Amino acid sequence: MEKLKNIKAVIFDMDGVLLDSETICDYAWKRVAKENNLPDVEKLLEICRGTSTADSTIIINKMYEGLMDGKTFLDKCREYFFEVEREKGLALMPGVIEALEYLKTKYRLALATSTRQEHAGRQLKQAGIFDYFETHTYGDMVVHSKPEPEIYQIACRSLGLEPSECVAIEDSPNGIRSAVNASMTAVMIPDKIAPDAEMEQKAFAILKSLSEITKIL
Repeated sequence: MEKLKNIKAVIFDMDGVLLDSETICDYAWKRVAKENNLPDVEKLLEICRGTSTADSTIIINKMYEGLMDGKTFLDKCREYFFEVEREKGLALMPGVIEALEYLKTKYRLALATSTRQEHAGRQLKQAGIFDYFETHTYGDMVVHSKPEPEIYQIACRSLGLEPSECVAIEDSPNGIRSAVNASMTAVMIPDKIAPDAEMEQKAFAILKSLSEITKIL
């Protein structure tokens, strides 16, 4: 597998890459949909995965117009998510610590997550990985989240680097699109959504887990 060259920083997505939060999100969204007889929640999850609360609200309002408003839907999802987080915590994805320990000796590390700061900061600290990252860019710091490039543009600027000098580690198609739209190199480690032809074309590499990061960096 080809190695990446001229890279100075690695910028990580959080949900589904560092923390196994997507599993709990799916549980919460499906529970709310079932309790309110809302259709096509699997399709909704795929569309919204990797996007901010603001953008997800717009999508839900459109999809469930006349059935349930987006804010109410997401408020209930958060209630169920935090219930599980309090009881069980969020597990790290496979290979996270080993990858971060390896990468920190060679590159600058940063975070770019669509999750709001108050929640993402808490979750990263509870998982013991907050301090690995030089800068943190959160969903409430942008107007439009992934697949728009804004969050990665901000993350690159926070490091004082050009997008061409940074690689993004992502699990979702929206995340890959965001990084590529920001003129970055993107690496996909799929979680809930399998890569398709578009992802194979846009991603520099598709890895099975973070344990394979040494193959390209």
